[in-house]
Amino acid sequence: MILVTGATGNTGSALLRELRACGAGPLRGLTRDASRAMFPEGVEAVEGDFAEPESLKPALDGVRSLFLVSRLGPDAEIIEAARRAGVEHVVLVSSITVQTHPHLGPADENLAVEMLLKDSGLAWTILRPTQFASNALMWAASIRDHETVRAPYADTALPTIHPADIASVARVALTEPGHRGRTYALTGPDPVTARQQAQAIAAAIGRNVPFIEISRQEAHTQLAAVFGDEAADAVLDVTGGAVNDELLAVRDTVPQITGSPARTFRQWAAENAAHFR
Repeated sequence: MILVTGATGNTGSALLRELRACGAGPLRGLTRDASRAMFPEGVEAVEGDFAEPESLKPALDGVRSLFLVSRLGPDAEIIEAARRAGVEHVVLVSSITVQTHPHLGPADENLAVEMLLKDSGLAWTILRPTQFASNALMWAASIRDHETVRAPYADTALPTIHPADIASVARVALTEPGHRGRTYALTGPDPVTARQQAQAIAAAIGRNVPFIEISRQEAHTQLAAVFGDEAADAVLDVTGGAVNDELLAVRDTVPQITGSPARTFRQWAAENAAHFR
């Protein structure tokens, strides 16, 4: 039995499809509302809330492998609940900032979750993806309304990763031998700037997408209103304000593990064009 948490999200939903397609299973997808879950045929929808680890007990019953996204609840309690339920192997989604920006608060928090898992006695595989292509969905409302996309560090190129590639690596780690006790840094195949992302979305929807670069201060004001000052600074540092060679490096981990080329941002934009129309 494999349990996929975050099963309605960009990565979790792709992982369920891949697991189902390769014949893995039985499969469960964790959701807050099973009645609304649109899972592939044959996937059992189970309800649970990370904020209440006790609610995860039914979902964990009989589970041997767990796909877990860090920092969605009290991780120590969630990992302990998995251990008590008899889970053998956890594939954890952390962040590449653990190695590229260890001084930042969110990176330190992700590292703490990694250490909790390593100290739990469970077998583990840790995935450290870079910036998600799906982060561009924050522009969706503006683009649908024919407004200008506004972003800082317009020409800083990062090897943005398609969430489905994270799912592909997770599928291999969950179903094939040789990946326990391994930590994988994951990136897309090419560096892509925010300006180029807007251009790729424009090509996908068949019309111009106006773009303007804004200052760090303006971007900080917008982000801090939602996430707070510290998180806003962290986001801005890793999207252009404090980039380094480690963050900018393109890694071939995805094709090495999956046997398929990493998906491009342009592919992600084409697949998700409906969000921007």
